[in-house]
Amino acid sequence: MGTTQLETVPEPKYWHLKTVIGEALDSDFAVGEILPNERELAARFGVARATLRQALEQLELEGRLQRRRGVGTTVAPPRVGVDVSTTQHSWPGVGEDTWQSVDSADDTAPAAVARLLDIEPTARVHIVRRLRVTEGQPVAAELLYVPAGSVPGLVEADAPGGPARARAVLRELRQLTLDGQDRSVELGSARADDARELDRLPGAPVLVVTTRYLSEGRTAAVSVATYRADTCRLTFGDSGDLAMAS
Repeated sequence: MGTTQLETVPEPKYWHLKTVIGEALDSDFAVGEILPNERELAARFGVARATLRQALEQLELEGRLQRRRGVGTTVAPPRVGVDVSTTQHSWPGVGEDTWQSVDSADDTAPAAVARLLDIEPTARVHIVRRLRVTEGQPVAAELLYVPAGSVPGLVEADAPGGPARARAVLRELRQLTLDGQDRSVELGSARADDARELDRLPGAPVLVVTTRYLSEGRTAAVSVATYRADTCRLTFGDSGDLAMAS
C-alpha cells in the first residue's frame, strides 16, 4: 500500500476560506461586532453556503467567533486563561468564589462516572450543579458526583434542596482528607443543559475537564466541568485570577 505525501493533498476550500475570513476579522470587524448573515457572507467571498458554514464552524472552534442565542455570530474576544492544574489540592468549594452552587439532586451517575467512582450503575449519588461566573458572564458549568458513602453526615432535613442542599454536600465532603486528584481534558460538544446555562447553542464546542478527588485510597467524588471553548483556554499552572477580556 502506497503512502500519500502530505504535500500532494490539496487544501480544502473551506480551510482556505477560514484563513481569508480570519484576516477580514482582524481588519474589518471589532470584538463583539455581529457578522452579516450567511447569504451575505457567501456572496461577499464567492463561495457556497455549505463551504462558508464549515469555515465559520472552524473559526468558532478556534475561539475567533461566537454564536449567541437571539443575536447571531459575533467576533469573539481573546480567550482567557483558566488554571486547571492540580498544584493546589483542595475540595470543590474551597477558595473558589467564582463558582456558584446552583442546585443538588439525588440520581444515578452516567456509566462512565459510575466506573470512575467504582459504584454500581444503579447506585444513587448526590449531584451538585455549579456555575462558574466571572464579570457577570458564565464560563463553565459543573456537575459534581458524590456517593452517599463520601458524605455520611449529610442530613436530608438540614438542607432539603436547591443551593442550600448543594452547599451542604460540599461542606460534608470537606470533612474527608483529600489525598490528591487527577484530571483529564477533552474537546466536546455542548449538551442542551450546558448550552442553556452557558449562553451557547447546543452542539457548540466546549472543553470538558473531568476530575477525580481521591481520599483514603478511593475516589470520593468526580467532577465533570464544561468550559466555553470560545472564551477559555485551559492552563496547567498558576495563571492568577480568571478575568474576561474586553
